[in-house]
This record gives sequence, C-alpha cells and structure tokens, in this order.
Amino acid sequence: MASGVKPRVKVPKSAAAGSSITIKTLISHKMESGRRKDKQGNLIPRSIINRFTCEFNGQQVVEVAMEPSISTNPFFQFDAKVPESGEFKFTWYDDDGSVYEAAKSIEAT
Repeated sequence: MASGVKPRVKVPKSAAAGSSITIKTLISHKMESGRRKDKQGNLIPRSIINRFTCEFNGQQVVEVAMEPSISTNPFFQFDAKVPESGEFKFTWYDDDGSVYEAAKSIEAT
C-alpha cells in the first residue's frame, strides 16, 4: 500500500433484512492528473485511483470508473439493499497497480 493511502468506510452494524442502507467511503489519495507541473516545470506523473468497486457476499453492488479530473480524496455515498447477513468488500485500484481493500460485516435482523 502506498504511503498515506488510507481507505475508510462507514456501514451500519445491522439492518432489517431487505432494507436499504447508506454506505459512505473515502480514500485518502493525492490524485495527480498528470497535467500539473512541479516547481522546476516538469509534469508530475499521473497517479489516480482509477476504479472503485463494492461487493456484497460476492455480488457486485457498485462499480465506478474514475478519470484524472476526480478530486483529491474521493468520497462516495450510495445505498445498498441488505437481503441477508454478510460482508461488504470495497476495492480501490490505483494507476501504479496498487489495490486497496476494506471490508465491513453487517447483520440482517
């Protein structure tokens, strides 16, 4: 994992079976577009999180493709149905080949 890159997710610990919940994710990342220049006038190489996915018990919930215009520290909020108890898995893919993961369990009541 690259220095300073930290994924954070917020998922309720429990929810009624079949209900929708709100999920919030944020990843700390500088997100360099490849178009900015350093103090010497050299282009700073592109370095972005280019893809984000969320799965619940192995089933895809959301997939987002990101482009260089995405902001620093991208934040996503979305709703997901909770049909049963299980685990949400969150994955961020970096241009440099790094993959950052987080997982949160939820209990269906």
